[in-house]
Amino acid sequence: MAKAHILGFPRIGAQRELKFAVESFWRGESDTVGLQQIGKTLRQRHWALQAEAGLDFVSVGDFAWYDQVLNTLALLGAIPTRFQFDPKKLTLADYFTLARGNPEHFAMEMTKWFDTNYHYLVPEWTEDVRFDGGVDWLFEENAEAVALGHRTKVTLVGPLSLLYLGKNKSGEGSKNFDKLALLPRVIAGYQAVLKCLQDAGTQWVQIDEPILALELDESWIDAFAPTYRMLSQSAPSLLLATYFDQVRKHSTLLTTLPVAGVHLDLVRGAGQLDAFTDTWPKDRVLSAGVVDGRNIWRADLDAALATLQPLQDKLGDRLWIGSSCSLLHVPVDLANENKLDEELTGWLAFATQKLGEISAIKQALNGNRQAVAQQFVASALAIAARKVSPRIHNPLVQKRLANIATIPATRATPFSDRIGKQQARFNLPAFPTTNIGSFPQTTDIRQARAQYKRGEIGHLEYLNRMRDEIRTVVEKQETIGLDVLVHGEPERNDMVEYFGEQLWGYAFTANGWVQSYGSRCVKPPFIYGDVYRPEAMTVGWSEFAQSLTSKPMKGMLTGPVTMLQWSFVRDDQPRSTTALQIALALRDEVVDLEKAGIGMIQIDEPAFREGLPLKAADWPHYLDWAVKAFRISASGVQDETQIHTHMCYSEFNDILPWIAAMDADVITIETSRSDMELLDGFGEFEYPNDIGPGVYDIHSPRVPKVEEMQRLLRKARGVIPDARLWVNPDCGLKTRGWPETIAALENMVLAARTLREEIAVS
Repeated sequence: MAKAHILGFPRIGAQRELKFAVESFWRGESDTVGLQQIGKTLRQRHWALQAEAGLDFVSVGDFAWYDQVLNTLALLGAIPTRFQFDPKKLTLADYFTLARGNPEHFAMEMTKWFDTNYHYLVPEWTEDVRFDGGVDWLFEENAEAVALGHRTKVTLVGPLSLLYLGKNKSGEGSKNFDKLALLPRVIAGYQAVLKCLQDAGTQWVQIDEPILALELDESWIDAFAPTYRMLSQSAPSLLLATYFDQVRKHSTLLTTLPVAGVHLDLVRGAGQLDAFTDTWPKDRVLSAGVVDGRNIWRADLDAALATLQPLQDKLGDRLWIGSSCSLLHVPVDLANENKLDEELTGWLAFATQKLGEISAIKQALNGNRQAVAQQFVASALAIAARKVSPRIHNPLVQKRLANIATIPATRATPFSDRIGKQQARFNLPAFPTTNIGSFPQTTDIRQARAQYKRGEIGHLEYLNRMRDEIRTVVEKQETIGLDVLVHGEPERNDMVEYFGEQLWGYAFTANGWVQSYGSRCVKPPFIYGDVYRPEAMTVGWSEFAQSLTSKPMKGMLTGPVTMLQWSFVRDDQPRSTTALQIALALRDEVVDLEKAGIGMIQIDEPAFREGLPLKAADWPHYLDWAVKAFRISASGVQDETQIHTHMCYSEFNDILPWIAAMDADVITIETSRSDMELLDGFGEFEYPNDIGPGVYDIHSPRVPKVEEMQRLLRKARGVIPDARLWVNPDCGLKTRGWPETIAALENMVLAARTLREEIAVS
């Protein structure tokens, strides 16, 4: 009989309970015991959902207070040595310090988890890092689930993926330090963990090795066989999980590794089954990830059954049915929605509903089709109805797309010609200072937006309250001494949701929250139809803000690729087509901002690198349409109008030619957590346009000293010519408080002024 499981469940809670509990703990409003009780309640609720749905295992190890990679480091004792914490005595306060920093230590670096919008904390590898064991949280959680009568499958980030995703931090010799030299220590650490789990009676451990979906050097591929040969000795049964893309290149490796089973992503890796089925070992489990863990569309149960039935006939009880990847990337429960109409709701499935889909497929395969007949009928009807719904296609958009070849996708002149006109217009000092976009969103701002949405205050009162906040933000920036201002975005709940709410083809949930990092949750919209802008979205706010100051005021937009990547995207047309639809809508907004007198327009693309396919062979196609989409959105303005863009928490060096091809006049990037390391590639590439490397980390409450920012700026000056260097934080300041924001920006402005004095006397 086939079995059912998932690779992980969202940890945040249907009402973001974990977020609020963690932030309360950070503020000192609750203690460790209270926080631990909320975590326990969430784990037990999520295990009950899996058991009640009919899954054969509950997932243990998918819960984390901040991040699963950090949890793995804490388990192994491999936390950064610079913090000088005892891994075996690590407290929750210590754990959060690793993630958020403190006055003495900057936080661990954070970057995107493969091509998702989830961010993980990057392991720091030094010659003295230890893997001698740390906290017992995983073992305690497993015992907790067993005590409740659940059959558990423990989940771990795999040793080779953990090692690969870390960064060398061995000082001057770090570039010559081979991470694989740490592998014997890593293996020993995992062996100790597996031994503890085996002694506790654990039968199955899922070990995630998503790096197999990447294009790896042979040295990494060659490390798999000896690593798993050692791990499989005296250990529970190991299920090696791959996901996010097909791994057919490694079929021989995966069918010969000494593991009890392998998981394949059959959503993003569709079509790879034939590389495995003919030679599949008779004693090995094959886990088929047929329910999409990264999108919210209802599964086609009939199609999944058709794919799996031949496998069931061959494998019998060695076939497991699962999610394509962890359900971390989708909202928790569609039952909590009251905002969507019946038609749209019928097209969707969140994590809880996906448990039911997996269980229904299992029951049908096991001969119980009649018991789940209603679910199969509902699935078929929903999919058929979506295909013919008149809400999907917009004739205006289709006509414009058909004529897209007539729309210029380049600026009228090259940057070398434009920059002189822009300098004459704005007359900025050397090392101009600016903020990336948002300013702190206070309780009053959030309450005003909520009251307006609930109809408790009228449009005029809402408008005046937002304008009062914009006026305050502008005054604070002028007092601080910033050179280029922003309006602060008080009217925006989220950089994607705000725009999506004003575009046709987008829809929004009331409680469709997804974890982005730590306690930061986002509520991605979903794109169900053609995207169209019926009217201006930001012009009024920017025009008002510019009227308050003589300094340049940036208009702030979210770019087409990020609008795509940070949404749940329709799956009935190519993503490139949807991106171009968004680009055309944004182009209209950019042109309208220019007409309103806004001379600087920032089109943020923090997700540009995130959208890059995992395999380099697929990069050119993506990069071509992604660059085209950005350029279409930005190219409708005059030379004197300066286009900015912003990117963060990604590696850029391998795509710098395409970033340059976007042809933004100014790019700002996150660099402080990497100590300006990310900037080196821009210098080696001789990036042609202006650059603003972030000089302080906005995800930490820590206020950096002037001297720290000066040191980073001097490093930047060694890479970027003075005439093209801007000064700014890493990212927007929405999540910070005003006192720390003002203090940090004052230090930043002072650091920039000091550099101006230095070049004046040199």
